[in-house]
Amino acid sequence: MERFVFLTFDGFSRGAVYAAFALALVLIWRAARIVNFAQGAMAVAAAYVAYSVSVSTGSYWLGFLAALAAGLLLGAVVDRAVMRFVDHASPLNPVIVALGLVLVIQAVLGMLYGNEFHPAGTPFSRAALTVGGFAVGSPYDLFVFATVGVTMVALAWIFARTPVGLRMRAAAFAPEVSRLLGVNVGGMLALGWALASGVGALAAMLVIPTELGLHPNAMDLVFVSAFTAAVVGGLDSPPGAVVGGLVVGLLLSYVSGYAGSDLTPLAVLVLLLAVLLVRPGGLFAPVAARRV
Repeated sequence: MERFVFLTFDGFSRGAVYAAFALALVLIWRAARIVNFAQGAMAVAAAYVAYSVSVSTGSYWLGFLAALAAGLLLGAVVDRAVMRFVDHASPLNPVIVALGLVLVIQAVLGMLYGNEFHPAGTPFSRAALTVGGFAVGSPYDLFVFATVGVTMVALAWIFARTPVGLRMRAAAFAPEVSRLLGVNVGGMLALGWALASGVGALAAMLVIPTELGLHPNAMDLVFVSAFTAAVVGGLDSPPGAVVGGLVVGLLLSYVSGYAGSDLTPLAVLVLLLAVLLVRPGGLFAPVAARRV
């Protein structure tokens, strides 16, 4: 029972990060109808900015803020300098460009920082707390929960309660009509890319310390898990991304805890195939999306 409780808390901690990263993928999909396969590499680039700032200043929090700023900036730059010029006549074109962008970013990071693992610090202890004789989450896990929760509430407020959020939604779903109404569709798309990249950078800062460390390929497996979470919940559903992230986190925690970590990639693949076969639009997809 003690092991089950620990694995459950660990799964929720992992799932919160996957949910944040899946939410970044959903934001891009809703803004530009693109699955951004470069999201992981962009997040790692922002994490390397944090590493450089933290090493130079000795402050984790300055590095943390620098990563968020770098993520926001990188997202806007990728949209303005790369994706804006991609021919969207074929849905494969953005995918190919995004995969090429992954190779470019990882190569540049390898040339600048090398291919060895760099340590990634945490602001709080990762030692598990004991409550009622059960090992539960660590102070760092609580920090992850709080950070992801605040981020999700803030994004929900932006999209549902602010004029900017309304314009972003309109630009995504009806760009031509939005232009006629005076909405700067290009600016809204750039803002969507910036927000998604910023959330991805946040996810990288939260998950990389729990892995082997900082590396140009550090987010590759995280991207696979987050993409599965986004598909499970539905690429058009931000709440679905949250639920999907928690489901994937719990699945990976239980599989690694009871069957071994070697089986976790297989578990993610089985979950992804099951959802695609049973409900291709995701668990939270609207009825119209499931009929396509």
